Amino acid sequence: QVQLVESGGGLVQPGGSLRLSCTASGRIFSINDMGWYRQAPGKQRELVAVSTRGGSTNYADSVKGRFTISRDSAKNTVYLQMNSLKPEDTAVYYCNAKGAVTIWHNFDAWGQGTQVTVSS
Repeated sequence: QVQLVESGGGLVQPGGSLRLSCTASGRIFSINDMGWYRQAPGKQRELVAVSTRGGSTNYADSVKGRFTISRDSAKNTVYLQMNSLKPEDTAVYYCNAKGAVTIWHNFDAWGQGTQVTVSS
């Protein structure tokens, strides 16, 4: 089993910044993609940003230029630096990791979620 533990959420004023962290642990052979999703009340979960094993990144249009995803593969950790936060960024943010536990078995794991609230 693979566990993801997130940290760094909280309450911030519009224009402020937060940094989320997520560390994967457990039976891990390799990790391919690590990313962040979010879900606001009454809305579907949506991709925020993803970092691939090859080093490429992909962002939702709504966060481009404001959010930066980075990854420390040695620590199985992914970060999301969020700047210029807006009230519409308010959501529960979930970490996701996809990889393999053995050469035959893959995993697709989710964190428990961390609340980000942007409000004055």
